Amino acid sequence: MRILVVGPHPDDQELGMGGTIARLVEQGHDVLLLDMTNGEPTPHGDPETRAREAEDAARILGARRRNLGLPNRFIEHTIAARHAVAGVIREEQVDIIFTPYFQDAHPDHVATTRIVEDARFDAKLTKIDLPGEPCHPQRLIYYFCTHLKIVPQPSFIFDTTGYQARRRESILAYESQFVIPEKNRPIVGWIDASAVFFGSRIGRESGEPFFVHEPLGLESFEGVF
Repeated sequence: MRILVVGPHPDDQELGMGGTIARLVEQGHDVLLLDMTNGEPTPHGDPETRAREAEDAARILGARRRNLGLPNRFIEHTIAARHAVAGVIREEQVDIIFTPYFQDAHPDHVATTRIVEDARFDAKLTKIDLPGEPCHPQRLIYYFCTHLKIVPQPSFIFDTTGYQARRRESILAYESQFVIPEKNRPIVGWIDASAVFFGSRIGRESGEPFFVHEPLGLESFEGVF
C-alpha cells in the first residue's frame, strides 16, 4: 500500500508514530513522510541542519521524504495549501493518510490537519487543475503528537514491539531538537514510557495509539488482540 504520513514539522511523524512507520516499511508498504514546513527557526537549528536531520531520520525508518515548503509557525488553512497537499496525494496515488490528532495547542498542527482533511476530498475531484489522476485515500488516520497535556483515547493501538529502538534513534537524529537543548532531552524518555504503556494495553511490549472517525472493517478476528 502507498501510505502518506503528514507532519507540520520535521520530527512530528517520528515522535508520533516512528515505530509504526518502521514496521509498515518492513511489511513492504511504500511510506512517504510529507513535512509541511522545514521547522525553522528554532534555538539550535537552521534550515540546512534540519533538512539533514530529517533525511537521516527518514533513512533510519526506511521511508521517503518530501517537504511542502510552507512557512513554519504560519501554516494557514487555505485553498492553495489544500491543493498543494492534494497534488501530492494524486501524484503518489495514496491509499492511507496519517495526520496529527485534530485537538492541539499548536496552531500549525491544527491547520495541518484541517488542510489534510480537505485535501483528501480535493484529491478525488475531476476537472480541477491539479497534477496526477484523481485519487481518494480509503483511510484517514490520526496520530498523537499533540502539545496538549492529554492522555490519548485511541480507536486502536498498533503493535510496535521490536521497533521502539528505531523510533528512538530516528528522534535522536534531530540533535538540534532533542540532544543539544537540555530541556528537550526528557522528551525521548516520555516517548519510551508512552510506548510501553500503550503496548501494555494490548499485551505487547510497545505500541502507538491512533484515532479514526470512520469505522475500520475486519474480515476475521485472527491477529486481533
